[in-house]
Amino acid sequence: MGTAAERFNERPRAAFDRIGRTIVYEGELQRHRVYTRVLHWIVAVFFFLALLSGFGIYAPWAFHWLTPVFGGGPMARLLHPWFGLGFALFFAFQFLNWLLPMRWTQADRRWLRNIRKYVTNEDKVESEEVGFFNAGQKVQFWEIGVGCIVFLITGVIMWFPGTFGRIAVAISYIIHDISALIMLLGIFVHIYLSTFGEPQTFQSMTRGTVSEPWAWTHHPGWYREVTGRDPRQALEEERRRRMAQSERGPGN
Repeated sequence: MGTAAERFNERPRAAFDRIGRTIVYEGELQRHRVYTRVLHWIVAVFFFLALLSGFGIYAPWAFHWLTPVFGGGPMARLLHPWFGLGFALFFAFQFLNWLLPMRWTQADRRWLRNIRKYVTNEDKVESEEVGFFNAGQKVQFWEIGVGCIVFLITGVIMWFPGTFGRIAVAISYIIHDISALIMLLGIFVHIYLSTFGEPQTFQSMTRGTVSEPWAWTHHPGWYREVTGRDPRQALEEERRRRMAQSERGPGN
């Protein structure tokens, strides 16, 4: 029996799957459905609109060239909170969409204790305990979730300064800016890992698919779940296939 979050998301998931298609070729696995991908890019657009308009407000001496993009300083100030609301709203849908696979487990604690191996790429294949998301992805997910709540509370206080008073507004500015910097740092890491750090990850949010080698390398537990195959055995078979192919030479 599904949870409330599953029931809440199933109807829009099905609707988006009817509108768009995810084509899975041989040797690939479906990673993200159309609904998830659309939400991801809407959240990303609102995040960067809020970020860039916020830069122009926070440090006009350095980012004054950004405000004309939004129609000038006053217009940037007017639009910024609405961009923030859009970001928080659509992330709320993504939050419900990913709530179940983002649950924290004992395996995630073990992953974090061995994060050095992940950063230094000491192990070419992740632990077989890593399922659909690893602990690092879960940490960022919950950090964004908490950040959205902080943005909403501090943003409302700054939006209506006459209601909450000077001290509350001053404190909110500091907390708001610190939260934005933390989230920006996480987004930089996210962009790096989804492009150069883990090639093909970006494809999972454009086409919705990944190669089987990507799956058994980065998310072995998920690979086993969806294919029923042992990820390390699949890796060894791929190595033997490539060695045999190289011994035969090109064109054979």
